[in-house]
Amino acid sequence: MQPLAVRYAVPMDLAAVHAVIHSAYRHYLTRIGARPAPLDADYPHLMRRGCLFVVGSPAIATVTLQPEDGWLTLDNFAVAPDRQGQGLGHRILTFAEEHARQLWLPELRLLTHSMMWENQRLYTSTGYQEYARTELAPGRELIHYRKAIGGWDFSGPTYLPAAAELSAYGAAGGVGGSGAGLLAGAR
Repeated sequence: MQPLAVRYAVPMDLAAVHAVIHSAYRHYLTRIGARPAPLDADYPHLMRRGCLFVVGSPAIATVTLQPEDGWLTLDNFAVAPDRQGQGLGHRILTFAEEHARQLWLPELRLLTHSMMWENQRLYTSTGYQEYARTELAPGRELIHYRKAIGGWDFSGPTYLPAAAELSAYGAAGGVGGSGAGLLAGAR
């Protein structure tokens, strides 16, 4: 059986995205005593910006990746509870690294709540390093993680985006464009 691919979300995925996120975060409502931010994110907007990705159809996992100035932010990812423990979390984190490389971003960053112990174990086991904490309330913090992305290869031709792609990227704040870029050195 071939592993499920991570792909851009489309409008028909949104109901499943909401279902996955709500089922994956439900148990945190009691543990944290507050509503986790991913429950209230604007997923249609993130989808239109090209920042929302899913695994499966219907979606069984989702990830939000937003390019920033110098890094890729992994805003949220969730795996349906009945599919957890099957390697989808690792697959999504690997995809995030690949996506950062495609965008020429050398680092991934993310936040997690100090009471989301499962997430902390996953992130540290996959090479993320804690670099800061933000206090929310006594005993409750957001933990900031980052991971340097290796595997850069500058020996081959360099992709130069077409002017239309650069303006589309700036206007949309994310991935986009016509695909009309050039390869430097390619003839």
